[in-house]
Amino acid sequence: MNLLVRPTAPDASGRILSVTPESAGWSHVGFEVFRLGPGQHLERDSGTREFCLVPLSGSFRVDVGGTSFADVGGRRSPFDAATDSVYVPAGARFTVTADSELELALCSAPAKGALPARRINSGAQQTEIRGQGTNTRHVRDILPATDAAESLLVVEVITPAGHWSSYPPHKHDLDALPEESALEETYYHRIDPPQGFAFQRVYTDDRSIDETMAVEDRCCVLVPRGYHPVGAPHGYRLYYLNVMAGPQRIWKFRNDPAHDWMLR
Repeated sequence: MNLLVRPTAPDASGRILSVTPESAGWSHVGFEVFRLGPGQHLERDSGTREFCLVPLSGSFRVDVGGTSFADVGGRRSPFDAATDSVYVPAGARFTVTADSELELALCSAPAKGALPARRINSGAQQTEIRGQGTNTRHVRDILPATDAAESLLVVEVITPAGHWSSYPPHKHDLDALPEESALEETYYHRIDPPQGFAFQRVYTDDRSIDETMAVEDRCCVLVPRGYHPVGAPHGYRLYYLNVMAGPQRIWKFRNDPAHDWMLR
């Protein structure tokens, strides 16, 4: 299984990266990134999936059925402040129009269309400084389990240069609540400055998966199961956008017992 997905030149629709359940070999998470110019449109039918539209940079308008959300986004970079996003339910036709140069993430997962479209206001997002010392990172919950959705969990994290993230290594691949939940996950990485790199390891207890990847700007890492720590080298800040989904919409993880000592 290839866990590292690299970006491509934009296709006719502006898409530079695509992960589908079929391409990933799993059942829930879908993830795409588009780069659109001012005035460029993107039209989609959400079908049997719900979407969270996250502007990594730039701003857009989206029309969902008879509802419109204007001036969504506006940040120059994902390393800037939190941004508004938009939730689109299953069974909806939506059209995105870029107001400026736009990098837009489309996060998706199975749903039945039980909820209305809505703007996810950045001011209402939970933020957290997690960890200590060189394990410190800054977390923004865009679509946490406490907010309405059917399957999706979406969060963005900024890791300072020289720091570790998703660390100590943790996993969430067993449907064993309340101790652990089964969630597929994607990591979409941005690096500042962009010529840099980071490292991400994905490994299981039995080492049936054990890959360490050099991640460059706009690469995506798939986490079908296993632990998945990330390291940002000196001189390069790291941003990643996480998308998670699974049989139940709850994030419960287990740390690797070999490394859990550092939290005691």
